[in-house]
Amino acid sequence: MNEHIDQIGNILVALFHRLALFGIGAATVWAAGWTFAEFFTQHHATVADLLLLFIYLEIGAMVGIYFKTNHMPVRFLMYIAITALTRHMINLMSAMPVNVLEMISVAGSTLAITLSVLIMRFTSARFPSDKKDDVA
Repeated sequence: MNEHIDQIGNILVALFHRLALFGIGAATVWAAGWTFAEFFTQHHATVADLLLLFIYLEIGAMVGIYFKTNHMPVRFLMYIAITALTRHMINLMSAMPVNVLEMISVAGSTLAITLSVLIMRFTSARFPSDKKDDVA
């Protein structure tokens, strides 16, 4: 009896993951489409706007990787965070007066995340995981 309940639970969780991924993917395409439309109405795009498109690209890649491998790539979330912090830094630099303390904080946060990515890449290359998930 418990096996059947576990199977139903696993199916429902997998279904939820798929539906949520389709929703995230659709929302990403929708947001990117509106961003492109704004570019055409404004007749220009800033560096911050282009970085926003990179964030959309990373989200789309993360959704695609999850569909293919059934694993959430944490590094992509970190890349998104680095891109978002860079975008925020650009907005800080364009504001007058420039808040130097906030800029240093954002730069330090970006450095910390970058070092985290470096550590994750090094450890995953040095100590690869032999574990394979059987979750559908």
